[in-house]
Amino acid sequence: MEIIKTKFEGVSIIIPRCHEDDRGFFMETYNEDILRQNNIFYNFVQDNHSLSLSKGILRGLHYQIAPKAQAKLIRVIAGAIFDVVVDIRQNSPTFGDWMATILSKENKQQLLVPKGFAHGFCTLEPNTEVQYKVDEFYSSAHDRGIRWNDPNIGIDWPVVNPILSERDKYHPLLVDAIDIK
Repeated sequence: MEIIKTKFEGVSIIIPRCHEDDRGFFMETYNEDILRQNNIFYNFVQDNHSLSLSKGILRGLHYQIAPKAQAKLIRVIAGAIFDVVVDIRQNSPTFGDWMATILSKENKQQLLVPKGFAHGFCTLEPNTEVQYKVDEFYSSAHDRGIRWNDPNIGIDWPVVNPILSERDKYHPLLVDAIDIK
C-alpha cells in the first residue's frame, strides 16, 4: 500500500498493491497495520455503499458535526468519480480551500478524509458504486451540508447541471453554515 500526502494535513490518497493475472486480481483494500505505521489511526465502525445510476450525479458536500464528526475512507468499485474535499476547520490556514481527485474502478485509489472536511463527489460514468468506511456512526441530528456550487469555494466540477437530491440543492453556503468546527 502506498500512502500519498496531499496539500491538506490528514487527507491522503491510498494506492493498494494489486496483484493481477489472467484470472483477475487480488488486492488488500484496508490494512490497519500499514496505516498505523504511517501515523494514521482510525477505528472504522460502519461501511456505506452507494450506487449512482447516471453520469453527472453529484452527492454532497456532506459532513457531520461533533461529537458525531466522521473520518472517511472512500473507494470506487464500479465506474468513476470526481471526488472533492473542502477544509471546513475554521482555524485552519486552508479553511474553505478544496481539492479533487479521480477515484475509479480502474485506478483502485482510495481517499482518506479526516474529520473537519466536507466531502462530495460527481459521477463520471453511469452505474458508479462507491464504498466508504467511517469512524463514527451516522447521526441525522449531526448531519450537515454545504452548497455544491458555493462561489466562495469555487469548485471546478466536471458538470454544469448535476443531478442532485432535493436535500443537496438547498444546503447553505459555507459562510452561512453553522456548527462548523
